[in-house]
Order: sequence, then C-alpha cells, then structure tokens
Amino acid sequence: MSTLFAILKMLGCLGMFLYGMSLMSGGLQKLAGNSLRAFLAQMTSNKFKCVLTGIFVTALVQSSTATTLMLVSFVNAGLLALANAIGVIMGANIGTTVTAWIFALSFDGSFSLGAIAIPLMFFAFIFMSMKATKWKNLGEFLMGFGFLFLGLSTLKETAYPLLSSGAVQEFLRPLTSYGMISVILFMIIGAIMTLCLQSSAATMSLTMLLVSAGVIPFNIAAAMVLGENIGTTITSNIAASVANVSAKRTARAHMLFNLFGVAWVLCLFNPFLKLIGSIVEALGFANPITTSFEADSVALAATLPYCVATLHTLFNVINTLILIWFIPVIEKVVKLMVPSPKDSEEVFKLSYIGGGLLNTAELSLNEASKEIIHFGEICAKGFRYVKQAINEHDESKINGFIDKLVKYEEITDNIEYEIANYLNEVSKGEISGDSAERIKRMYKIIGEMESLGDSGEAISRMITRMKVYKQSLDEVQMVKLNRMVTLVENAYSVMIENLKNDNIKDITNACDAERRINEYRNVLREEHIANLEKDKYNYRAGTFYMDIVSELEKIGDFIINISQALIPNGKED
Repeated sequence: MSTLFAILKMLGCLGMFLYGMSLMSGGLQKLAGNSLRAFLAQMTSNKFKCVLTGIFVTALVQSSTATTLMLVSFVNAGLLALANAIGVIMGANIGTTVTAWIFALSFDGSFSLGAIAIPLMFFAFIFMSMKATKWKNLGEFLMGFGFLFLGLSTLKETAYPLLSSGAVQEFLRPLTSYGMISVILFMIIGAIMTLCLQSSAATMSLTMLLVSAGVIPFNIAAAMVLGENIGTTITSNIAASVANVSAKRTARAHMLFNLFGVAWVLCLFNPFLKLIGSIVEALGFANPITTSFEADSVALAATLPYCVATLHTLFNVINTLILIWFIPVIEKVVKLMVPSPKDSEEVFKLSYIGGGLLNTAELSLNEASKEIIHFGEICAKGFRYVKQAINEHDESKINGFIDKLVKYEEITDNIEYEIANYLNEVSKGEISGDSAERIKRMYKIIGEMESLGDSGEAISRMITRMKVYKQSLDEVQMVKLNRMVTLVENAYSVMIENLKNDNIKDITNACDAERRINEYRNVLREEHIANLEKDKYNYRAGTFYMDIVSELEKIGDFIINISQALIPNGKED
C-alpha cells in the first residue's frame, strides 16, 4: 500500500511540474500578446539572432515543445518565414537545457527549488489579485514558475526513495546489460515517455532521478536523453499534421535537426561519453566513465545529474554549430519532404487555423485574422468567374463558369462556418475587452464575405435565366457592364489591402471605391430608363442587364461593410 501511495505521490508531483510549465507558458503568451509576434519579427533578421531568440524564449517558457508548437502556429499563420523558424528551433533545443541545469543544481544542495518556489508563489498571488490584466498575466507566469520549481523539488524528494529501491533496480538491471541493444531500447523508452508527458524537461528530470539513484548507468541515461530529443519532435509533427504546408515543413525541420544529432552521437557514442566524463572531471566532479556507482555512490549521485545536463547541452550546442550553416539545405530538404499542393489555385480548406487554438486568445485571433484575409482572397478569386461568365459566348464554357460560382457559394458558406466555430471557441476562454470587440468585428466580416459568395451565385442564376429566355446583351451593354465589373474588382483589391493592414485607421480608399460603384450604377440606371423609352433594346434583356448591375452594386455594399468593420466601433479617425 505504501508503494502504491508513493507512486501516486510521484505522479502528483509530475502533474504539478507539467501544470506549472503549462501555466507559465500561457502566462508568458498572454503577457506578451502581440508584442511576442513583433519580438520574433525583429529578432529573426539573421540566423544567429534566430538561435538567440530560440534560446531566450525557451528559457522563459522552460519547454522546447511549447516553443516549437508556437513556431508551428506562427509559420502556419504566415507570421514567420520557414528559414527563420528553423534557426529559432535550433536555439529552442539549446534553451531547453536550462531546466536540466536547474534540476541538476538541486541535487548537490546548491540551492533549494522548494525554497524559491514558495516565496515566488506568494508574489504571484499578489499580482494575480490585481485588476490590471498585465499584472494578472505576470502573476500567472510567476505562479507557473512556482509550481514548476515546487514540482521538481517534491518530485526529487518523493521519487528518489522509490526509484532507488531494490525491486526497481532488479527489474531494470537485466534491460541495461545488452550493450547497444540496451542503448536503442532506452532511447525508444525516452522518446515514448516524452511523447506521453508532452515534455522533454519532465522526462529529463526522471532520467536524472534514475541515474542518480543508481537504477540505470550513465550510458543508458545518455540513450534516454537522445530518445527525449526524438520524442519532442513527434509532438510538433502531430500538431502540424492538420496545419498548412509551411507548418508541416517547420515540424519536419525540427525532426531532421534532432535526428541528425542522434545519428552522429550514436556513431560516436562511446567517444562522446568519454568527452562528457572528461569535461565533468575537469570541473572537479567524479568521472562517470571511470568511476563505478558501487565504488563511490555518494560522489556519483551528485555528479551524474551534471553529466546528464552537460550531455544534453553539448549535444544541442554541437548540433546547432554544425547545422546553422546548412539552414538553406534543410529548407530545401523539408520542401522536398512536404511539396506544395499541385492545384494550389483550388485549395479552399482552412489554411491558418486548422491546427486548433493556441494557448491564448491574442495569438489565436492573429491566426483567425490571417484566415479571414485568405477568405477575402478566395472571394476575389470567385468573382473572376462572374466576369468570365458575363463575357463568354460558348454555352458549354458558360455552364462551367456557372458551376464554379455555385461551388464558390458553397465554399464561402463552409469557410464562414469554420471560422465562426473557431471564434466561438476562442471567446470561451479568458479574453480581454479588446479581444471581445475584435471577435465581434470578425463575425461581421465573415458574414459579409459569405454574402459575397451568395451574390456570385445570384448572378449565375441571372445568366442561366437569360439562356432559358434566349436573351443576350448588346455590345454597348457589355462594355458598360465590364466597366462596372472593373470597379468592383478595384473594390475587392482595396478590401484585401485593408484586411492586411494590422492597424488600419483610415478607409477612405474603400469609401472612394464604393462611391464610384454607386455613382456608375446611378448613371446606368438613368441610361437604362432612357433607352427603354427610346426602345433601343429588348425590355427583357434590359431587365437582366440591370439585375446584374444591381447585384454588382450590392457586392460593392458588402465590400465596404467589410472595411468599415475593420475600424474599432466602426469609426474612422
């Protein structure tokens, strides 16, 4: 019974550690908000800055997995170039070693993680009690740190006696005595544990506990570290599996980086371990290669965590120093692994929010914003078929364009539904007043875009009825109708330009485009009445002609509504 309680207590400590990491990561993203995106943009101008950014961000969130998932989302949303993301990933792998060193320091009594955690949680509570959102987010970040440190401290105290028991050692000893077979076996175990826990830092902590308790030798601990570096790439690849091509390539780049490192370490496994032993020995610690656990268990118990941390750090630093010069090559390889869709013109699935919600509303809304821009571009593509259907004389080709317009109406319905569902999920979380207002504007925009698809289909029905009644437009009507179409195309261009403006305050360009459409519609209406009185063309053909003109003007109304919705509270400065 006591053993079962000890296992449950250890799992609880592990849960506290993982919860702290999640809380800390979420608090940081809320605290940073849009400035995190700006920071990444400014700090990724060259490959060395990319690596430093990865180190810094991962040292803060204490998880390379969290950083990589963030990167996958940023690349998915078009906020970060693939080459820059690869550099940040390299830095993230170095940054994740900070947790290993923190935990290693606690083994020899250099400082107490628990002693740091408790005061930190007190100050975190004070910040979380404040009304200002930024202080609440800072408090959440610090509270996460407190839980992480407390989880690590209690994990060590709880797990050490359990793992050092004779029963555990007797169970694992046969598995560690098969040379390279054991190395491969425990590398797989390390990968599986990391995948299950969704944290290489947590698995690293357990590895340190096992090796310091003498349950596994240093070479097996090294194998687990290699497995952890593979396991952490699986999470990002799973996250990217439903994302766009760029995000998949980012995840593959992470996988290639770590697989390359594991490959060269396995080829030089024993020499590499000897190098680690020499470095640790030079720092005044016992060499794990030349000293057995039975001969000096006390010295090795304090030394082995440092050996694991050194190995983890050296693995990632050397890997980065080698591969940083080959970022363009890695980029080419992942593009070959994940080729671009052949029919890119007809890709209508969600491109930016398919991977699910990010940790915070601010970052999730950035992805939704990119998706809305993409939605606008799809609407503009659909309008091209309106122009082609109007100008085509071949009946079979006209039917093809009409089918396209019907298809685009279905596409706009589906995309509106998917984005609305996503926004609904975002709004269920903790969001600021500004974010709530932004979500309302997004609902308005996607509703207007869905109406654009309806108008395209409405024009297709008008053209179909013209065919049924065997009516056609004369040359003068076609010229004027094409002029109207050109004005609407210009309005579409202005709409997309405004959608891409992150901080738009002036939509004069959209108002001007809509005014020109209305003015020309009025001119055509007056001409139409005069032409009917003079019997210049068939009444029924004239009716179809003006119906299309009116629907084009209605499209202009939807387009100006979209630009107006971009302005907070619908007001221009």
